[in-house]
Amino acid sequence: MSVLATLPAGTFNIDPTHSRVGFSARHAMVTKVRGSFNDYTGVAVVADGVASINIDITVASVDTRNADRDGHLQSADFFDVASFPKITFASTSVKESGSDKIAVEGNLTIKDVTKPISIEFEYSGTATDPFGNARFGFEGTAEINRKDFGLTWNAALETGGILVSENIKLEFEISTIAAK
Repeated sequence: MSVLATLPAGTFNIDPTHSRVGFSARHAMVTKVRGSFNDYTGVAVVADGVASINIDITVASVDTRNADRDGHLQSADFFDVASFPKITFASTSVKESGSDKIAVEGNLTIKDVTKPISIEFEYSGTATDPFGNARFGFEGTAEINRKDFGLTWNAALETGGILVSENIKLEFEISTIAAK
């Protein structure tokens, strides 16, 4: 099935109450810490089987379920939200990538660094909600090296290794609705 051909032409907003923009990272070499950003906006525009996607994330909304860790992530050691309040993603290419999948290439900007990344999204379906809105669902992941974006803080462990992994998994669970 062609995902892009399935979607009607139009502008679609990410519904933040039914979506998640998150991440996971290895912590102390033994477990993963998961987090999300609770304040973001995003829009996808589809026309003639071509799509574009843009997302703006408010970095201060980072939530790892630990206030001290969230404060550290917001500090100059990591995201430096006072100087760089937003993370942005702007697609440069959206293409079919097999059955029910699309490959999204684009530019991710964290702090003052912009790098190209690839996100593979799986189309999870279409539904009409009780209010008559057409919803389209997508789930995707990507991996980045946080040091590529100037997120270099770390601490050595007495047992060897480091406190926070360099590789970060980005996680997207997206529900969109037509813009009105």
